[in-house]
Parts: sequence; C-alpha cells; structure tokens
Amino acid sequence: MLNFISKLVGSKSDRDLKKLQPHVDAVNTHATELAAMSNDQLRGETESFKAAIKEATTSLESEIAALREQIQQTEDYDAREPLYEQIEALDKQVLETIESVLTDIHPRAFALVRETAKRFTAGSVSVQASELDRTLAQDHYHITIDGDTATYANGWKAAGGDITWNMVHYDVQLIGGTVLHQGKIAEMATGEGKTLVATLPVYLNALAGRGVHVVTVNDYLAKRDSEWMAPIFNFHGLTIDCIDKHQPNSDARRAAYFCDITYGTNNEFGFDYLRDNMARRDEDRVQLRGHHYAIVDEVDSVLIDDARTPLIISGPTPKGDQHQFNELKGFVEALMSAQKVLVQKELNEAKQLIADGNADEGGVKLLRAYRGLPKSKPLIKFLSQDGMKSLFRKPKVCICKSKARR
Repeated sequence: MLNFISKLVGSKSDRDLKKLQPHVDAVNTHATELAAMSNDQLRGETESFKAAIKEATTSLESEIAALREQIQQTEDYDAREPLYEQIEALDKQVLETIESVLTDIHPRAFALVRETAKRFTAGSVSVQASELDRTLAQDHYHITIDGDTATYANGWKAAGGDITWNMVHYDVQLIGGTVLHQGKIAEMATGEGKTLVATLPVYLNALAGRGVHVVTVNDYLAKRDSEWMAPIFNFHGLTIDCIDKHQPNSDARRAAYFCDITYGTNNEFGFDYLRDNMARRDEDRVQLRGHHYAIVDEVDSVLIDDARTPLIISGPTPKGDQHQFNELKGFVEALMSAQKVLVQKELNEAKQLIADGNADEGGVKLLRAYRGLPKSKPLIKFLSQDGMKSLFRKPKVCICKSKARR
C-alpha cells in the first residue's frame, strides 16, 4: 500500500526536489546572458545587486538613524523606551525588505557565482583594478597589478598547500545552496562539494552588507575553507577573513568580524560572544556588527555533539597566587577563642537566671549563646533537658517607645 501511494504522489524527497527545480531552472536561464559578459561587466553585477538592496532599504534606514539621533537628545530614560521599540520594528522591516530583494535576485546571483567559478577554471581572470584588488595584491601572490589591470590567477595557497581551481557548480549544488539560503539543513555526502555549495548562499547574503558567518567544526577547516574560497568572493569585491587566525580581543579579530564573510570555529564564535557580554566598553567587544546570517558546517556535530559540552568562560582571580592562611590563622584562632568564652559566659548566666526563676531573661541569654555558637557541646547538652528549647524560641522582647521631641 505504501509503495502504491509513493508511486502515486512521490516520496518526500521527490516532492522537495519538485519544489526546488524551478529555482534551478531560473538559475540556468541567466547562464547564457552572464556568459556573454566581459569580466568587468560580470563584476559590475555585484554592485547592481548591492544598489538594489540599498535603494529598497534607504528610507527605513533613514528613519532608524533619525530615531537614534532623537534618543541621544532625550535625557528621560522612560521616554527613550518607545523610541527603541520603533527602531526594533523598523529594523525588522529592513530585514524583511532585504529578504524580499534577495529572493528576487537569488537566481541571477547564484548564476553569477557559477559563471565566476567557470572562468577561474578556464584560467586567469583579468579585470580593471579596484582598491581592494590593489590592497590584496600586496599580500597575495595570485593577484597581480599591471597598471589599471588586476589579474587573478586560478591557483593559490590554501591550508599551506598549492591548489588549482577546478570546480563548477552542478545542479545538485544549486539545490543545496537554495536549501541553505532558505534556512534549512542540506544533507550531502562526502565528496558532493559542500564547501562549494556554501559559496552560493554566502555570496547572496553577504550582499546585504551585514556580515555572514560560516561556522566549522575545527580550525583547520575554518582556515582552509576561508583561503580556498576567498578569490571567488574577492573577485566580486567582498572581503573575507577567519577569526581563528587572530588572537581573542585583538584588533585583527575585530576587523575579521567586519569583513563581508567571516569563517571560524563554533567554539571561537561562542567564546567571543561570551567575552563580549562580559566587556564593559564597546571598544573591548569584537562582534560589534551583530548577527545577520550564518551557515553551520557539520551541523549535527556542532548543534548536537559539541552542544553537550557547555562553553564556560572565567577570568583570572586577582592575586590568586597569594595565600594569606598563615597571616590570618592566628587572628581567626583568637577570634574563635573569644567567641567560645563569650558564649560560655552567656550560657552560665542563662543557667543561673533560669535557676532563679527568671525564665524570660534566661531565654534571651540562651538565644544569644545559640546564635553565637549553635554547635557548642555544653549548650547542646543543656538544651536537651525538658522544656529548655522553648525558653529561647519565643523570648519576650520589650520595645520602649518615646515621644519624639519637637
């Protein structure tokens, strides 16, 4: 019966693929047009995407800026609260607007990344040099500047080894990229190009200018993937870095978070978040930009296996290596001795008062002795007698009232 129904309506996988196929077809429709473009025209598409996002959000961003300025001029904290609520609502609208624009440009953006990968596979790629090209060329041998022309070689170093770019996105990887962009989990077998798949949604969401985090399970993968994929992003004017290359709370790590794309391990992202919450000043924080979009590699390992071990952060104890035991031992012993003497005195007086029939004052003395040293053996022995505990549990307290002088 189940087989019959499956054949009739298709399996869950078949139905999902049927929904995703139009996205793949839309990407392929842009392939011919993009293939006919020059390298500079291809690069110019990224600026067009960014301009479309900026145009759609400019009015909302202006309203937010005006509200922030109004907050700075408002001294009453209660009056600021509704302004913050307005900003929160507007920021939500900004995100929704960005998502709408990204949905519109999604097929063309994916096709652009695939076309870029094709051109790198074919050999070196030359374009008019930008300021980013000139900056990158100072530290990266695969980028050369000749006058106004920047040339990207199709080989560079990743994880300490030389690599030659030879990957192009297949339709199955376009499907995986679409699934990730939709905020879902894409399960892919080893060798199906998960690292390459990530370049599609990473590029698309980085266009918003709010940062993209790529979370991996170990520092080797974080550094390797950031170096391996970097030229594809750099070619389109996007900056990329890996936080695991830099020391915590350093200017270099802070700068890495301000890149368009930031790679790193789940532990380092998590500990940076914890350290930022302990910081007293904004200058001491590194994740100043906030959080916009993230892709988690090996999500089962990061969110299930590693999540069993909580991230715990602690600071050094001031003068933790200095021990004052010997200095304070004598003082503490003298204090304890004096306390025992005082408690014994109160106990003796309580016994005498109770014996003389003055149970109220005797109960107060017992209470003082009990509060001073509840584990005193003579006190415990005396209280074990019938009726003794009731004497100090409800002692009569006299409160004297006096008229206030005018």
